[in-house]
Amino acid sequence: MFSYSFGNESLNSQLDALGITAAFQKNLDSAVDYAKALAADGLLPFARQAHNGPDAGPIEAAAARIKASCDDLIVLGTGGSSLGAQAAIALARFNKGPVRIHTPDSLCPFEMDLLFKELNTARTHVLAISKSGTTAETLAQLLACRAWLEAGDHSDNPGDHFTFITEPGERPLRTYGEKLGSPILDHPTDVGGRFSVLTNVGMLPVAVSGLSVEAFRKGAEAVCDQFKSDPATATAVVGAALTHTLEQEKGVTQVLVMPYAESLRAFTRWHGQLWAESLGKEGLGTTPIRAVGPVDQHSQLQLFLDGPNDKFCTFITIPSFGKGPRIDAAEAKAYGLDYMADRTIGDTVTCQSRATQETLRKKGRTVREIVIDSLSEENLGGLFVSFMLETVVTAHLMGVNAFDQPAVEEGKILTRQYLSELPE
Repeated sequence: MFSYSFGNESLNSQLDALGITAAFQKNLDSAVDYAKALAADGLLPFARQAHNGPDAGPIEAAAARIKASCDDLIVLGTGGSSLGAQAAIALARFNKGPVRIHTPDSLCPFEMDLLFKELNTARTHVLAISKSGTTAETLAQLLACRAWLEAGDHSDNPGDHFTFITEPGERPLRTYGEKLGSPILDHPTDVGGRFSVLTNVGMLPVAVSGLSVEAFRKGAEAVCDQFKSDPATATAVVGAALTHTLEQEKGVTQVLVMPYAESLRAFTRWHGQLWAESLGKEGLGTTPIRAVGPVDQHSQLQLFLDGPNDKFCTFITIPSFGKGPRIDAAEAKAYGLDYMADRTIGDTVTCQSRATQETLRKKGRTVREIVIDSLSEENLGGLFVSFMLETVVTAHLMGVNAFDQPAVEEGKILTRQYLSELPE
């Protein structure tokens, strides 16, 4: 499925050169012990989303109902209620399937106006997602969507245009869905939003897009099996131990995730929230940086190479020699581009990734390469759960709770206060 490496030199030799071998081994031992404890408990709920679990049928049924009734699906949600789905369905972005999926995750009046002008109310469905059922941005968008739908052509029952995912119990989003008479799926109570991509939160949009929920989850299961059977070599465990050691011993305060595939651009946004919101606590944490190769070689690479040596760089690559359009040899030679003659776009990207990593290493940067064998649902499902496990293990090494976000609550309270104080 995927493997990781640290270049031509072994990780141990690089650790020796940095003088941090003993510190890394101590952190790795602690990470392995924690991984074994997690495995003994059957792993965490986000990693227990089975391909044949009890929610698989309801997800497929909801997707079939949505696909049968609309041309466009608006997914309302912010943060973890949207980013995971965006990262997952990016694999299908050139799919000319029956339903176009829109994810206006940022509350922007101008974007909402443009979206409404583009769509046909009669053939639009809205999926509203909020674990708490109280997310202000999602509720605001929901109310706007209903007013827009009811002002245009729509089903005799407006509730036919809506589906909801929220926790059980009394909460505004659930009450709203019940009054509309719309289908409501239960958000798992034991999985937080930023860890929810493999639950119905991420997998319902996946099913609507035409991708395979079963394949995503089977890929995650394979990674979990390896995590449980050999934690000392698991990507998540080694990555967590290395990240924490570099921060402790070398002042590496930023983590870069840079895939060389445009379909993984949304994945970097998903990882940014996962990492920042899970680890940035009590004055601790490392800052996530997003980049996509090769385009960001022309924007951020100068900083990565010649700026502060405070970044742990993870590249995600897919073997692409011989892939993509081939450059005409005669045309290339006619313009002095002999090195491009008869090469494919994939050849160029592969060489750029290799060159960038080698240059970073020569500059003393620590670089990890994760290689996936294809852009598939299985591999992306595996990447999702691997990075979630890495985040949780890193939090354990840091001594923080990966699953709360206390600092953002004050801003939510003040937002409600300021809205209530606006003049009528």
